[in-house]
Amino acid sequence: MAASDWRLEGEWMKNCNCAFGCPCDFNALPTNGYCKGLVGMRITTGHFEDVKLDGLCFAVVVDFPGALHQGNGKMQPIVDERATPEQRQALFNILSGKYSAEGTLFHIFSLIVTTIHDPIFAPFEFSFDKDGRVAKLVAGSVLETEVEPIKNPVTGAPHRIQVVMPEGFEHRAAEVASANIRSAGAIPFETQGTHSSLANVVQTPEGVAA
Repeated sequence: MAASDWRLEGEWMKNCNCAFGCPCDFNALPTNGYCKGLVGMRITTGHFEDVKLDGLCFAVVVDFPGALHQGNGKMQPIVDERATPEQRQALFNILSGKYSAEGTLFHIFSLIVTTIHDPIFAPFEFSFDKDGRVAKLVAGSVLETEVEPIKNPVTGAPHRIQVVMPEGFEHRAAEVASANIRSAGAIPFETQGTHSSLANVVQTPEGVAA
């Protein structure tokens, strides 16, 4: 399907069960051989065609039995309950990858996910301080994740590291941090002190614009 006129600009987190420094960013195998995690976003400004998406939040919880590029993944979308029916459909259109160019984030997701669980509509709590490496996302009773700086194992001082991806399809640069995750939806799991990426992103049908 041809790309449409849409844009998502906002605050982005990617938290998973891997060790700090997401192996996927380096085309490496997952730390534990499989990937369970989430991506979440608070849209500061956005639209799909003439449907405005400003201020809405969403998350996608994923489960892959191996490396992401090997496919056979499962996902469950969680959408801000404040979204109108038109806004919900607009977000589903974007997440489907059908309205994105080949090789872009949501198009790639459409190729590697084989099971999509029914979406959940929930109230969102979302706080985000990229430079401080502190964030929190709570979606009703089905998803909660908190992010804090990685700590020096000897001194306990905050540790800072960035990943820069000039040709990245998810983001251009991200702060790496530590995440705790509790997922209680169709893909239940928990982690303590695992990987987090925090980034400001602009996604379009042609890929990352900033």
